[in-house]
Amino acid sequence: MSDSASGLEGILADLFRETGTEVSLRPRGGEETHISAEWEGTPVELYLPGTGEEVLRTAKLVALFLSGSRGRSTPDKRDELRAILLGEGGGWNAFRFLTKYNLTDATCFAVDVLPERGLRDVLAHVEGCIEGSQDLAVPMDDTRLAVVRFADEGQTPYEFGQFLAQSLYEETGIHARIGVGCEMKSFGEISVSYHQAATAVRMSAILRTKGEVHSYREYLLVRMLEDIPRLRLKDYMEQFCVEGAEEIFEDEDMAETAEEFLESSLNVSETSRNLFMHRNTLMYRLDKIERATGLNIRKFSDAVTFRVLTILYKLLQP
Repeated sequence: MSDSASGLEGILADLFRETGTEVSLRPRGGEETHISAEWEGTPVELYLPGTGEEVLRTAKLVALFLSGSRGRSTPDKRDELRAILLGEGGGWNAFRFLTKYNLTDATCFAVDVLPERGLRDVLAHVEGCIEGSQDLAVPMDDTRLAVVRFADEGQTPYEFGQFLAQSLYEETGIHARIGVGCEMKSFGEISVSYHQAATAVRMSAILRTKGEVHSYREYLLVRMLEDIPRLRLKDYMEQFCVEGAEEIFEDEDMAETAEEFLESSLNVSETSRNLFMHRNTLMYRLDKIERATGLNIRKFSDAVTFRVLTILYKLLQP
């Protein structure tokens, strides 16, 4: 068997293992679908078990996959990765990408990086950080870039995001808002993780969340509420019957105090330190929030209610 034929047999074995699609180079008898394809410039005949429109569509996808698996320079690697992150082509494109660039499938996650400026410098820095690994970086447009990080047992996704933010500022002086998606079991699901990462960046801007690194898990409640029709959200806001809440939300100092108190796990001492505020001033502001809203956010249940109210208020802003 020639090296080319051996390589093709290996690709078809990988295809079956990863997708469950059985393809043979020889007829096996019984009901089969036959289609002509091309592999490394040479015509080949393919046989898939079964007949019908669904099998024929699969056969055409296999033919397309093989024609682009080796030796094609267009579209380039960045274009292909960008399309995969945006969910174009599904698992077929992802598997084809791994095969074409000789990458190993593994647990992975995506990061969305939105720098304040200097996208080209940021990309160069990120590429330097991931050099020597099979991790990937690609500009998504003129303002942001995506990073695909494969499994690293010594570093969580959030820690990787923190590393990027810190090293980026230390080396280039550029701040960036960074969103981190959830880990996926396979590269074929990476578009889900990228959507989560981009959502985390968008939500952090809507809610004006402090810090540079934001995990999608932080905003799951926000994402759920965002899916609810606007009129229903107004309904929910009115049902809370908290007339003084708007006064607090529109006062930047009070809103910042409440947010920091919640982020500090309702810890008065830690909040005072983080805000450089005297403890008595903080207690006065917490009392003012309680008088205005009827919610004592020093209590966990009232703190949860206040958090939901905050999200509703910000989602309802024009």
